[in-house]
Amino acid sequence: MTRDEIKALVRTVPDFPAKGILFRDVTTLIRHGDGFAACIAHLARMAEAAGAEVIAGMEARGFIFGAAVAAHMRLGFVPVRKPGKLPVRTVGIDYALEYGRDRLEIDPGAIDKGARVVIVDDLIATGGTALAATELLRGAGARVDHALFVIDLPDLHGAERLRGAGVSVEALMDFPGH
Repeated sequence: MTRDEIKALVRTVPDFPAKGILFRDVTTLIRHGDGFAACIAHLARMAEAAGAEVIAGMEARGFIFGAAVAAHMRLGFVPVRKPGKLPVRTVGIDYALEYGRDRLEIDPGAIDKGARVVIVDDLIATGGTALAATELLRGAGARVDHALFVIDLPDLHGAERLRGAGVSVEALMDFPGH
């Protein structure tokens, strides 16, 4: 499938989670077997070109796309979790959200020093979560210089923020607006 055919599988839900927002819902893509497989194949080619040795994905939809890319490439997957979800000692980072703060954690033993980790997630908006994940993974010894997304919302400038942190950003598709 082409990128445009995959893009056509993403549902737009107006006024969610707030009035004026056009929510880009990937669940319609995920439930479409051929579309999801094609999406993963595109992302895997991009990750291979980036020299991925490990794939990391942020909770929750980054787990879906990232783990599928890792399995497709026969690479390991590192889940970047919300706090309190890992049963071992973790390292974490607190970061700012549009309205408040959040935290991400990883098992530091899941990262080999110097491993080239490519981040995979469903969507980049403001980039706050991806920047925090990049900093967290780098702090654990990973080389993080590529991040891949199914969707970019360029009007929110998240990809620009990541590029400013030395991370190459690619997305299968983009949508204007928020």
